[in-house]
Formats: sequence, C-alpha cells, structure tokens
Amino acid sequence: MRIRIVDAFTDHPFAGNPAGVLILESGPFPDDTWLQRVAREVNLSETAFAHPLPPGGEADWALRWFTPAAEVDMCGHATLATAHVLRTDGLATGPIRFAARCGILGATAHDDGALTLDFPTSSLTPLALPDGVEAALGAVPVSVHDTAEHIGDLLVELADERTVRELTPDIRSLAALSRRGIIVTAAAEDPDSGYDFVSRGFFPGVGIDEDPVTGSAHTALAPFWSARLGRTELRGLQGSARTGLVATSLRGGRTLLTGHAVTVIDGELLVAP
Repeated sequence: MRIRIVDAFTDHPFAGNPAGVLILESGPFPDDTWLQRVAREVNLSETAFAHPLPPGGEADWALRWFTPAAEVDMCGHATLATAHVLRTDGLATGPIRFAARCGILGATAHDDGALTLDFPTSSLTPLALPDGVEAALGAVPVSVHDTAEHIGDLLVELADERTVRELTPDIRSLAALSRRGIIVTAAAEDPDSGYDFVSRGFFPGVGIDEDPVTGSAHTALAPFWSARLGRTELRGLQGSARTGLVATSLRGGRTLLTGHAVTVIDGELLVAP
C-alpha cells in the first residue's frame, strides 16, 4: 500500500506541516485500531486516510484524520495534502469533494499549483479568562474566544507578534485544560511583511505539543481577524519552527484556505489492514 508524506501550506520541502496520506481502495474504511496504529507509526501531527465513494453522491471521497493519539473532527493541512496526492496521481482532475466528520469539504486547484480548501467557518464566542490559561501560557491574554463549533479550541489573542513567537507555554498545564488545543494569535507587526496576523497552535490533548501549521485553526482566525481588520481576504503566518502561510477568504458560513503542498516521501506500507 502506497504512503506519501506531504509538506502542506508551503511551496518548498521541509517547511509547512507534514502529513501522512494513504489512498485506500473503495469500500469501508479498515478497522479503527489499524488506522490508529498506522498514524502512530507515521508519528506526524496528522495522517489522512481516503477512499473513493460511489459516483452520483454529494462527495467523491471519504476522508478521516488521525493524530498519533486520536481521531480528529477537522484537519486542514492533511486535507490539503490529500488533495495534492489525488491531483498528482491523476485520481482527480477537477474540484474534489470530501465527506468528513465535519461535513462536506471542497478542494480546488489553481494554475500555479496552489489548492483552495472550502471549510465551514468556526464560531467565536467571547469568554472570561478561564482558570489556568494565563499561567499555562506564561503570557497575559488580551481576549479569549471559544470555538466550540467544529474545532473546539480556545482562541487566545496576545499583545503582539513578538509575544506569540517567543511564547514557551507549559504543555502539561495546557493539556489539563480539557480542550483539543489552544490557538494564540496577534496582529502582524510589519504591514509589509506579507501576512496580516501570526498564530501558533498547541494541541497536547490529541498528542501534539505544537502543530507546525494548523489549517483548521484558520477557520476561526479568519473571522476573528476579518472583524478587526475590516477585510475578508487575509494571509496568516503560523510562527512555528517550520512556519507556513495560509491565505484565508471569509465567505460567511464558509472559509476558504489556500496554500501549496510538496510531496517529500513516496513509500510503501507493508502491513495490510
């Protein structure tokens, strides 16, 4: 069985966020235990599994995502990686429709090689500062929002870009907050930097201390920063060690996420389901 490692939200290798991608035969998914074991073996923030669906339905492919520790409801970078593999393998030539836990997701290719994902926009509910957040982050939040619908993270605005980039949170304390993760963000300091906001994502609750580039987080970051900056078309930089750029376009109940992807490993999985 063929397995690829794809760097997503980057146009060059060894940047962005790597994802494992397995394209399966038609029919039901293999047993969940096998899927989880493969994801644990791959040991990246996400491994995506996709299989074709019968023609004529609302989606072309069924798609699931697993971290090394758990299945997740929504993942942007592994969806981008999967669409990239389907395109490069010639298995999809036009728009792609995925059936996933969070609903129907779309992927459309552009002439420059970029792909645009069509995801549901995450809700934002302002919160009073939850107990333990400031101490776990080691920084004073400016605002905190709940993103319970779709991704289930806390979105925490910090004072400035430097604070986001230099943050060294207590991962064990973050894991105790009973959330999928914490997204921290601030406006870009330099208006000529090529991005409008910066973010980082910590997801110890699903086995990921820090995610290099989190596409799903941008379904909350897009409405958050669009409301503040007065524009629906934005670019976000995720300030992890690998970094990656996500272009966002807010379309009401949907958020478009655009980025590139690069295949870096093409191998064979020797253990069948």
